[in-house]
Amino acid sequence: MFREVHMAEVREVLRLWQMGRGNREIERLLGVNRKTVRRYVEVAVKAGLARGLDGISEEVVGAVVEQLRPGRPLWHGESWAELASQRAFIESELKDRRRLTKIEVLLRRRGVVVPYRTLHRFCVAEFGFGNRGETVPVEDGEPGHELQVDFGRLGLVGLRSPRRMAKGLIFTAGVSRHQFCWPTFGETLEEVIEGFEEAWLFFDGVFRVAIVDNLKAVVLKADPVQPHLNPAFLEYAQTRGFVVDACRVRSPKDKSRVERSVPFCRDNGFAGENFVDLAASRIGMRRWCLEGAGMRIHGTTQRRPLEHFRDIEQPVLLPVPTSRYDIPLSTDAKVGRDHHISVARALYSVPGNHIGARVDVRADRVLVKISYRGRLLREHPRQPPGGRSTFREDLPQEKTAYAMRDIDYLKRVAAGHGQQIGVYAARLMDSPLPWTRMRQVYRLLGLVKRWGPERIEQACDRCLELDVVDVTRVGRIVERALEREQESADIPLAPVVRLRFARHPDEFTIKKEVDPNA
Repeated sequence: MFREVHMAEVREVLRLWQMGRGNREIERLLGVNRKTVRRYVEVAVKAGLARGLDGISEEVVGAVVEQLRPGRPLWHGESWAELASQRAFIESELKDRRRLTKIEVLLRRRGVVVPYRTLHRFCVAEFGFGNRGETVPVEDGEPGHELQVDFGRLGLVGLRSPRRMAKGLIFTAGVSRHQFCWPTFGETLEEVIEGFEEAWLFFDGVFRVAIVDNLKAVVLKADPVQPHLNPAFLEYAQTRGFVVDACRVRSPKDKSRVERSVPFCRDNGFAGENFVDLAASRIGMRRWCLEGAGMRIHGTTQRRPLEHFRDIEQPVLLPVPTSRYDIPLSTDAKVGRDHHISVARALYSVPGNHIGARVDVRADRVLVKISYRGRLLREHPRQPPGGRSTFREDLPQEKTAYAMRDIDYLKRVAAGHGQQIGVYAARLMDSPLPWTRMRQVYRLLGLVKRWGPERIEQACDRCLELDVVDVTRVGRIVERALEREQESADIPLAPVVRLRFARHPDEFTIKKEVDPNA
């Protein structure tokens, strides 16, 4: 057995010797063997100690302790020797990232049966297994600036099956360590933003920097230098006035203040409460954050986090939002052949010839903004599912009236070709359901385009005299008038041209054979 030697004991031995006391007297006063006293003095004298001097330097005491303190034996048991014989095998398995529990099983198959703790100590000593490396404490920063955010499982919610697993969005203030836990079931953008909104109300202000984990709702693509943030969440951060600082992947030290808060919230706050539903868990965890976690003595700051937060951080926070954030819908949509896009089961028109192109859409409760390559194309009022918002100028001019069921527009176009044409078009659409007669008006306008407005004007006047409202009859009148004009003008018919491969009509005549004996 070796007794641990303390520096105070060495200093007292040397002080008494320096005062002129003998080795036997020092042994009697301190209970230290005189041989040990002699060794202390010999080393101290070599280091520069002499009788009659005032004070003993730290260098002299350190030299005595370093040379005379006995070291511990480096002997290990038989299990360690068996593991040493399997050193190459264990090293290869560790390089393959094999777990120690599995290596223990493989060693047992090779006839090496050792305790797991011995295997763990062997791997730590020989291969540096589980070595986390060095670390240094990071400064807290300015009060009210950093808010660290993490996400983790809390436990099951509900008294009857099926019970659901609740997760916690945990916020920890960087200086005071005051924290807030918001239970939720998912990790969607809406749920994350809802948690942030509740956190601002809980802290009664907004922190300037949010250090977040790589949640998909916040970070679309992780990168140590330039992470790709979710544009919707980035817009939310800009609205509330804070900056998003995304951590590196698998780097818990980047948010060390909140890292241990997840098991603390789970084990100390959530466990054993048996919340009936999600709403009850939110009320319970909020109370625990104020009365439990907020009023404990924090191990690092040695202060109560709630009081510490109210003293130095809450006064410098940004103002708390006065209204709830309207979470927008950010997506892209393809422009269909009808010059419309579908957003949240509603249709919105897109100006220009963008059929087949994909446009960027931002929709909130009030407006739907459509952009293409960074240029705003159109703003629509938000429509409910099944609704439709169409601007006349977004559609082709020749199809606008039909698409918008604009009866007055068709009447004006028809009247522009002639008075009787306009009257006849109005008679065609004189119905309780005028839009069902729009095709007839379009056919009338087609006759105007084909035969000219003068002929159609006369034909419509004739039909109105006879009180005949039929666009087909208008076409027949024009055709018959053209036939009479051709006959009166003796316009010869086009000559018959015999085609090269045409057959004579007699070839298609069936001839009966005559029996000569009849």
